[in-house]
Amino acid sequence: MSTTTELLKGAAELFPGEVVTQAQVRHVDLPGAGRFALITLDNGLDHTKPTTFGPQSLANLDAAIDQVEKEAADGAITGVGITGKPFIFAVGADLKGVELLGRHEDALAIGKGGHDVFRRLSSLAVPTFAYYNGAAMGGGVEVGLHCTYRTVSASIPAFSLPEVFLGLVPGWGGCALLPNLIGADRAVTVIIENSLNQNRQLKGAQVFELGIADALFEAADFLEQSLVWTAAVLRGEIEVARPAVDRGEAWDRAVERGRFIADGKVHGAAPAAYRALDIIAAAKDGDLGRGFDAEDAALADLIMGGELRSGIYAFNLVQRRGKRPVGAPDKALARPVSKVGVVGAGLMASQLALLFVRRLEVPVVLTDIDQERIDKGVGYVHGEIDKLLAKGRLGQDAANRYKALVTGHLDKATAFGDADFVIEAVFEELGVKQKVFAELEAVVRPDAILATNTSSLSVTEMAAKLDHPERVVGFHFFNPVAILPLLEIVRGEGTDDASLATAFAVAKKLRKTAVLVKDAPAFVVNRILTRFMGEIQNVIDEGTPVAVAEKAIEPLGLPMSPLVLLELVGPAIGLHVSQTLHGAFPDRFTVSENLAAVVKAGKRGFYVYDSGRPELDPEVAALLKQGDSVLTGQQVRDRVLDAVAQEIGLMLDEGVVAEAQDIDLCLITGAGWPFHLGGVTPYLDREGVSQRVNGKPFLAPGVASVPA
Repeated sequence: MSTTTELLKGAAELFPGEVVTQAQVRHVDLPGAGRFALITLDNGLDHTKPTTFGPQSLANLDAAIDQVEKEAADGAITGVGITGKPFIFAVGADLKGVELLGRHEDALAIGKGGHDVFRRLSSLAVPTFAYYNGAAMGGGVEVGLHCTYRTVSASIPAFSLPEVFLGLVPGWGGCALLPNLIGADRAVTVIIENSLNQNRQLKGAQVFELGIADALFEAADFLEQSLVWTAAVLRGEIEVARPAVDRGEAWDRAVERGRFIADGKVHGAAPAAYRALDIIAAAKDGDLGRGFDAEDAALADLIMGGELRSGIYAFNLVQRRGKRPVGAPDKALARPVSKVGVVGAGLMASQLALLFVRRLEVPVVLTDIDQERIDKGVGYVHGEIDKLLAKGRLGQDAANRYKALVTGHLDKATAFGDADFVIEAVFEELGVKQKVFAELEAVVRPDAILATNTSSLSVTEMAAKLDHPERVVGFHFFNPVAILPLLEIVRGEGTDDASLATAFAVAKKLRKTAVLVKDAPAFVVNRILTRFMGEIQNVIDEGTPVAVAEKAIEPLGLPMSPLVLLELVGPAIGLHVSQTLHGAFPDRFTVSENLAAVVKAGKRGFYVYDSGRPELDPEVAALLKQGDSVLTGQQVRDRVLDAVAQEIGLMLDEGVVAEAQDIDLCLITGAGWPFHLGGVTPYLDREGVSQRVNGKPFLAPGVASVPA
């Protein structure tokens, strides 16, 4: 048994729940190229359970390499290939085990163990080949980078190095090997830019175009074609030519570009991106050994840090809790939905119509107060479908079918008489929405679901005057509808289980992350963001300069500053929500006279962008009336975080959601809250804010926390 195998078997004791990946060796005879060893990575489960690398899995791969190393040394084989089970190559380290590590030396052992196993593929006496047949992420990508050659399937849906997104670095060769293979600039795109853009995935063709893979083959006979290509390479009939890597100023510019991206996304608040960029910068001289050592050190440091724990916590929320909504009724109660109605034909309503027709593929009909508005709304949907067709994201038949399914009608009885699910997206005023629901109840079937896209109003009050309030449910989307995954499903006091189950079933077909929310003012995301931005507005109103108030929040590494977020939401909407919450909780939510003045003046935000960067609009500056209480950045940050912690504590006491995890899931999927924060509650716990404000942490010990 090798030292590496002994080390890994010892580390396996720290991963009691590891789903073990086997590394099976078989042999094939390649025409004119001799006997070839093929290693297949397989955890014995179906394709919904991706193959991962824990310590025992790495030990199994190490043992397989022992076998082929001897065969290569004896001249019994001419090459070695590695591939995965159907649809999956490998998706990297076993994160369930990584988060259990409690000592720096254990974390360092995991990094070294991966390196020691993978780098053996590059030192065999024969050429090695990686066949990316399916999803490949993290360590799955990196094991292939250690091979001499790589092929990729054209149908791969997901290929990435997502470590920075989670609070790590590609630590099994990615940071050192990838820039030396495809150049620093392309490596920065994969390792930094894609990761920090919500873990953007590459498709098979992109992997090939970037130069990561040397050949691209169709999925139907991918392995067969890869072996044919391999035989031609071994016979000398195909010579793989790779462009020379620019190790001059282009490398330095790429690293600087990466730092600019990281600064824009996390503002220095999360170390992973910067550690990865340091390793890429040092890899310029091509010293892979030193690069691997730097990866080991960075990996161990980051595994023991809070950002990784938060990142894994956030990942688990999205991948697990988000797919099994807590509190959702039995899905067997859900009614079928074969036609959808949308009340309104403005931008939000039109976006909803587009989403419903694409995901449910059922007739969708819009209404509004006049034909011109209806025609504009239907025209918007048809235009967006044509854009998807032009980009190749839809075929002509699908585009024709979707456009035929989206229609409009002035008469609600004609439009919605046979609809199963009708959602309103009209002006955010209770009386208007009550009137709409009264009109709908008079024309829809007794079992039709009536949904509201309200962002802050009471679903219970909206349904109070109806004969059948049990079928009214909140269905709160986030803008832009096609991008943000969250759907807050709100149960009114009268909403029955069948209506709620139908709402969750529709959400699943829409591919949204649904969270059950109590009917409380502004629900989850808008309530927290309004308290958050309200405190920023308060300190500005009291006298703190706008720039100081904005900059104070940078250490959180949020995707955008509070006032830029307000601009995205719209000052008028922000003012309306603050007024709603002030009416419900006047002791905690204020209505800023300065914000009201900005809205009255018709300004779209606090900033202008004449220089390409946000600068305070002189006209807005002239409107501001400030006091003489000036806070420091630290004081602003403490005040804002204390307010947020207090509000979350009150929401949990009120039962707005089941647990703190749902608060984080909502902020991650509905407001783009960073993975490295884990949403918000792990950060508040880690910084001691939860204890200071509420007398206790939000999460149980060990959940997204730094090991002792």
